[in-house]
Amino acid sequence: MMADENKNEETGAEAQVEQNIEGSTPTPTLETTEAAENQSPAQADEGRPRQRGGRGGNRDDNRGGGGGRGRGRGGRDDRRGNRGDDDGEELIEKLVHINRVAKVVKGGKRFGFAALVVVGDGKGRVGFGHGKAREVPEAINKATAAAKKKMIRVPLKEGRTLHHDGKGHFGAGKVNVRSAPAGTGIIAGGPMRAVFESLGVADVVTKSIGTSNPYNMIRATFDALVNQSSPKSVAQRRGKKVADLLGRGGQVSEAEAQAEAEAITE
Repeated sequence: MMADENKNEETGAEAQVEQNIEGSTPTPTLETTEAAENQSPAQADEGRPRQRGGRGGNRDDNRGGGGGRGRGRGGRDDRRGNRGDDDGEELIEKLVHINRVAKVVKGGKRFGFAALVVVGDGKGRVGFGHGKAREVPEAINKATAAAKKKMIRVPLKEGRTLHHDGKGHFGAGKVNVRSAPAGTGIIAGGPMRAVFESLGVADVVTKSIGTSNPYNMIRATFDALVNQSSPKSVAQRRGKKVADLLGRGGQVSEAEAQAEAEAITE
């Protein structure tokens, strides 16, 4: 009996020791040892306790400063923003016309949009462009970009009206433009009004003859504006002074002609 009791006590003590060992540190096996040898350093770090601002913070810092994919896109967008609007110049954008077209396909109708936009700086520069896309905002963006590339400069008298009358023609569209005294305002309609508002003209009288197609009206208007010339450019071309051109055959005194010549900026 004594031998059996001693044996039971020894067995119980060994079981208690094994239980304590299992509760504190797991016994490594052949499978766990092989898995630990095969795992990568990154996987090994996952089991370790992380400190605040540790590996996660470094990863975010590396993304921000390493020039990854996100930074590359941001750099392109920044360059586009700095390059747009003619070196930060404020431009006036006028949406003239939007045309919707539909293409019938097997599943239904596929819609597309065409936009006509006029862009100007209000100081004698203006341009127009058109763009096509599946969505209206994208079509407007394309038209605006095209208009900025094709801007022309038009000489203005006193910064408010045209120097002389003119005519423009494109296709079936014909337009007449006339200079006007101060206070007249912009007497024009539809697409032509958008052109003169973007150009910075405050007083002008216009008349459209023929088609009312906005594309042809815009092109005819630009044909009339391209042919505009200032006394300064005419004097340089003819090798004379601006005061000589404004003398009007002796109808205006030399002092008045000189004053008008000095008032002309373009």
